[in-house]
Amino acid sequence: MFALSLSNWLRRRGLHYSWVIVAVTFLTGLTSSAALGLPGALLQPLSREFGWDVGQISSALAVRFVLFGLMGPFAAILMERFGLRQVVVTALALVGAGMALATRMTQFWHLVLFWGIMLGVGSGMTALVLSAVVSNRWFDSRRGLVVGLLTASSATGQLIFLPVGAWLIEHFGWRMAVIPVFAACALVAVLVLLLMRNRPNELGLVPYGAAPGTAVAPPAPPMRVTFATPFKVLAGVAGNRVFWILFGSFFICGLSTNGLIQTHFISLCGDAGLAAVPAASVLAMMGAFDLVGTIGSGWLSDRYDNRKLLFMYYGLRGLSLFWLPYSEFTFYGLSLFAMFYGLDWIATVPPTVRLVASTFGKEQAGMVFGWVFAGHQLGAAVAAWGAGRVRTLMLTYNPALFAAGAACLVAAGIILLIRRPAVAVVADVKAAA
Repeated sequence: MFALSLSNWLRRRGLHYSWVIVAVTFLTGLTSSAALGLPGALLQPLSREFGWDVGQISSALAVRFVLFGLMGPFAAILMERFGLRQVVVTALALVGAGMALATRMTQFWHLVLFWGIMLGVGSGMTALVLSAVVSNRWFDSRRGLVVGLLTASSATGQLIFLPVGAWLIEHFGWRMAVIPVFAACALVAVLVLLLMRNRPNELGLVPYGAAPGTAVAPPAPPMRVTFATPFKVLAGVAGNRVFWILFGSFFICGLSTNGLIQTHFISLCGDAGLAAVPAASVLAMMGAFDLVGTIGSGWLSDRYDNRKLLFMYYGLRGLSLFWLPYSEFTFYGLSLFAMFYGLDWIATVPPTVRLVASTFGKEQAGMVFGWVFAGHQLGAAVAAWGAGRVRTLMLTYNPALFAAGAACLVAAGIILLIRRPAVAVVADVKAAA
């Protein structure tokens, strides 16, 4: 009832309730990204307290990335079956519980359970799939901009929480750094319960930007789903080359962002003699540039060739990773890296979502993108574990940085193999359901 009253109040003032949905989804992404990013600041504190090496801790965090990604296709199904509100609240409860319970851990398996499994499943129930679903259900125009805004929430979470978390770690210990994230999960869950709705027709609305005269769609019956449904959808698109190009390039995207820089950057700076708070501030600087870059990418993806945008993003990211070991970790060097790397940290998402939707259709965009996003997080898991092993065995992150940079250049090349315009694929999702 609160959402309906607010929607009517906004309608009288010429505003569409879809932007409230965007705001709530933005806060959800912000909170989830803060929970995912904070463990990267805790590699060395956990190692000192429990005696676990960086490779061990990284392996637990790799579990988080694997589950985060593999939940994507199933998250799309859960959203279809149970609705956005129920799924998002459940996800926030898992993330908040995982963060809070970790403050009581004493054994390594506790780390795997709380920050590997609970955090991975919880964050994976929303992740970028939620952005794709919201943009396709609530908007008929400006979808690229909306995806850019929602994707930028991860940068905002990093911008707000990481410097605060690093300061709390330095002054009060790592357990205190968890409290702001847990409180944010609880607050956003309340907002979701009050404001989130599944589709515009539940409030008597049509999607934002719908053609004049468009009738309000009747309520859709619940989708009949099984755990086999995502695999049937995957089988329906597996024969299409575009799917595997997007899957492979997004694998490299995750490998070069979440798995490498988000997880290991503060530890990498520690090896170079830079304290945690300044290192977290550099990550926050990247978040500020990413906020601009990702929103701008959403705007650009509505207007320009998405393949060429991705070519530019991956190429620029690869060059910046090659530069990082030679930055000497000075203020100037790291600022230069933060600017070039930050501008396209997650700027790849809006063009990728657009390519998925244009190739596989609006109705199945969420589920297919869920599988593409699974590739992203598998790449993140490989980098989180692999970079940790490289650091343990070779006492330096440089080989991991060079490998990720080279992979980005490969992604820049293969993305141009997609034909323009994308050819629609016939994949029978209704039969799969």
